[in-house]
Amino acid sequence: MHTTLNPGEVEKAGLVEQAQDPTAPEGLLFHHAIEGKPLATPWQVAVLRAALLAQQPLPDDGLLLDCACGSGIQLAAYASSLHRPVLGVELEPSRAHAAAFNLQTVAAHHAAHQEAWFAESRIVAGDGTDAEGVLRASGAGHALTFLHLDPARPRNSRTHALDEMQPPLHEVLEAWAPHFSEQPAFVLDLSPRLTDGQRGEVEAMVDRLWPGLERTWEWTSRGRGRVDRLALWAGLVAENSVLRRFVRVPPTLGQDPLILRTGEPPEALSVHLQPPKRGEFVTLVDAALVESGLVASWLPTVSKDHAFRWAVLEGRRPQVHHDHALRLSEQQQAMVQATGRVVDLLTHDLDESTIDNVVERALEHKFCSVKLRLDLDPALQPVLQGSLDRQLRRRHGTREGFLTRHPNGHTLLLCVSAFDPVEDGSR
Repeated sequence: MHTTLNPGEVEKAGLVEQAQDPTAPEGLLFHHAIEGKPLATPWQVAVLRAALLAQQPLPDDGLLLDCACGSGIQLAAYASSLHRPVLGVELEPSRAHAAAFNLQTVAAHHAAHQEAWFAESRIVAGDGTDAEGVLRASGAGHALTFLHLDPARPRNSRTHALDEMQPPLHEVLEAWAPHFSEQPAFVLDLSPRLTDGQRGEVEAMVDRLWPGLERTWEWTSRGRGRVDRLALWAGLVAENSVLRRFVRVPPTLGQDPLILRTGEPPEALSVHLQPPKRGEFVTLVDAALVESGLVASWLPTVSKDHAFRWAVLEGRRPQVHHDHALRLSEQQQAMVQATGRVVDLLTHDLDESTIDNVVERALEHKFCSVKLRLDLDPALQPVLQGSLDRQLRRRHGTREGFLTRHPNGHTLLLCVSAFDPVEDGSR
């Protein structure tokens, strides 16, 4: 059974969650069904993705479809950015209601209630794998221009199997394949925890329906030490001759993203552990940049180094050592979590019994601020950071830096940040 909702007619009554998306303009409040907010795409990410879609050669006519639209944030971004009607499908009725109201909210924000893209958009509460049923219920035309799928997956899971995603990828693609007006064009917004092997399974699934279809894998990062989004852009929306793309979402609204692209296969990286030494440089790189395979081609563009010594390749803080400072523009600084010169080696681990020693060594090197950039017990991290902040704030240091751990497990690296004005001016 499918029920069609007109975003221009739905009311707020019955919606239980409302929240200001911190990445959205002030006052743009979205509604969510119960527990829907953690699953919603951030508005800034949705708008950036819509801008990338607008650059691709889509046919002028036909449906823009999201067949598992959730709260409808991405759908509303597509509609308002491309000024085209959209069709959203959501199995859970209360979430479909929220999606319809959010589309109304975005139209109101843009003063677009009278525009065709809003007036002709529809949300269907029903099964997104039943293409015929959705089309009959919505009254929309049968020509599909673009399909977006962000399937649900288990929360709080360290890995995601393809068969855990709902609706299943193969069922969605098979159901909608006959309805593409020209070449297929779709984005699969997948779990960022997929392995290389699982990405290969997705590609094989696509090849069974459209052998040799052009595709671009995209890794998106908001700079928090993990891959935020992993998506496959395929068919007409794949970027020409681009196999892999990395998108660094800017820290504030209104800034342009930093995008890296390549048509080459990834270069294999390997760990080469060497004893740490004073004077060398250490950089904690964006984890998503490493996952994307683009870090090896990016690093030589921002350094005169020819050799980089990888100490850590996995996890939230990939660590590389090098002999010269990176030459980073203000925009490129977002590609690293921290970078700086090692000024001291502390041969002990970090806990409440050793934090005073860290403070003492930091004062010797005239630090006024040291940020902890290492894995710690979540309950202990704020305690230790607070102790550092309080004790250094009372003194007269001028340097800013960070503390990280060498992967040998028993050496802490005290580094002066390459972004520190004094350090930057000394090079």
